Amino acid sequence: MTLRIPARLTAPKPGWVTSADVIVVGSGIAGLTAALRLRQRVDRVLLVTKTVLSEGSTEWAQGGIAAALDPADSADEHLADTLVAGAGVCDEDAVRILVTEGPARVRELATLGMEFDRGPDGEISLTREGGHGRDRIAHAGGDATGKEVSRALIAALGAALIAVKEDSGIEVLEHALVVDLLQDRDCRVCGVTLHVIGEGQMDGVGAARARAVVLATGGIGQVYSSTTNPSVATGDGVAAALRAGAMIADLEFVQFHPTVLWLGEGSSGQQPLLSEAMRGEGAFLVDRDGVRFMADVHPLADLAPRDIVAKAIVAQMARTGSDHVYLDARHLGRDLLQKRFPSILQRCRELGFDPVTELLPVAPAQHYASGGVRTDGVGRTSLAGLYACGEVSCTGVHGANRLASNSLLEGLVFASRIANDIALRLSAGELTPADPFVRADDTKLVARKERTAVQRAMTLGAGAVRSADLLAEAGKNLRVIADSAPGLTADPGSWETSNLLHLAQLLTLVATLREETRGGHIRSDFTDRDDAHWRGHIYAVREADGSVTTSFHPVVPHGPAGSLAATTSEDPLTSGDLLTSEDLLTSGDLLTSGDPLTPKDPS
Repeated sequence: MTLRIPARLTAPKPGWVTSADVIVVGSGIAGLTAALRLRQRVDRVLLVTKTVLSEGSTEWAQGGIAAALDPADSADEHLADTLVAGAGVCDEDAVRILVTEGPARVRELATLGMEFDRGPDGEISLTREGGHGRDRIAHAGGDATGKEVSRALIAALGAALIAVKEDSGIEVLEHALVVDLLQDRDCRVCGVTLHVIGEGQMDGVGAARARAVVLATGGIGQVYSSTTNPSVATGDGVAAALRAGAMIADLEFVQFHPTVLWLGEGSSGQQPLLSEAMRGEGAFLVDRDGVRFMADVHPLADLAPRDIVAKAIVAQMARTGSDHVYLDARHLGRDLLQKRFPSILQRCRELGFDPVTELLPVAPAQHYASGGVRTDGVGRTSLAGLYACGEVSCTGVHGANRLASNSLLEGLVFASRIANDIALRLSAGELTPADPFVRADDTKLVARKERTAVQRAMTLGAGAVRSADLLAEAGKNLRVIADSAPGLTADPGSWETSNLLHLAQLLTLVATLREETRGGHIRSDFTDRDDAHWRGHIYAVREADGSVTTSFHPVVPHGPAGSLAATTSEDPLTSGDLLTSEDLLTSGDLLTSGDPLTPKDPS
């Protein structure tokens, strides 16, 4: 499969210019944390968000934040559970950072005013979710943890804004869609182009310049027809980084949440999530005949890692000829359901379901992207001046499958590390200002009306269960869309659709390459995990001529007592030093057109 990606999206030339020391793009837990910490040590921060501050993916997180807060728990146990869920390709160094620094970051949230649910003794209440060997999930408002995280961080940001309004030390730009990254002659990232919906000089496309850019734009959920992600999750950050030449890693590892409320054939868009914490409290899965099936699949039964549960549900649906299974929470009782899951209870009843008295129809839907823009332990990408954190990034923490409730923790931990690294580099005289340079007029735009076609192609061809034939068909359909008449209007809808197309094409390519089943990547034609050939990462980078090259980077086990820990054997990003795309590509085996690992062109 030959893949070519344009350098930029078709857009008007910037009609206005603003500047800051650092630009943070995104207002979920990662973006808000980075902005707050940067403002403590940097003169001017610009926080850009696509809609308003409270509408990022973080708000929709129901389960909670995983951290070893119980004295009986430990970072090593949390690490072990994360490595098992990651199916052999986690970066153990990154995971160790997550689990050792995580508890302190969670406690800092409490000091910012986050109201965790607490027990009679005043300690933070902890519960369990799939893949965790202990109760270590801190939650708030029962099932409204993400909403409370956003509230606390936005309140803290508001206080910061009030405190610095005299010197304009921090600025928030809402309703702003980042179109592309700005780069200087040496490809260093020095800002963004963005479209702001508003009045006055901030209307239309402008240029925001900075000494560093932090992407915290969330995931790629809207690349599929059905997802738990909000409508703003169109992969803008990953797509912009891809076009700029940043290294993208592990994009084939897409997590499908096993228990998403099934609303009937043809339902699309953001779907209601039934938190894994419900199974943590004792809810269980049954098929249409009332048979519990998870006990025969995994020792943890209904609390097995998400990829295993999702795969088991798909298999059970096929065996019974059904398009869904059921979640049984009736035995939990009205009081517990109302206390722990008030938001879920209310939403289910709004849609005509009552968890207290009825079985809930569920089926897997796209939930989380474990891959993204490859970063090191302090959030640096392969492009100088560009950082990434949260779901847009690939730190190596999640491996092939994210462990439940590790996502909010990752945003907290790595956003803090990014802020520290940028502040240190700025104070040392690094990350100096640079002037943007446009190399070529290599632009393309797909009409916004093609969005449904992109989603349909991905859902049918690169969904929860994949095969060579399905992926080939998806590749053909996406190529037709890419070659279609370009959109006549450069607007947010066309930019979002173009981003989805570019990521869909890349995801289909790397999913075709990986001929095995591992974590969130499930192949019906290669049903086994193949550590001999595929224990490692597929990296992708857009070259100067627009072509996309891929490279496979094997991992080697290391860690205590022969654990499942793995790090890339020659992955320079783990060193914390800034790298170029060329450095990364030389560290692994480059897949060329003559390499047997390269997939056949489906077109």
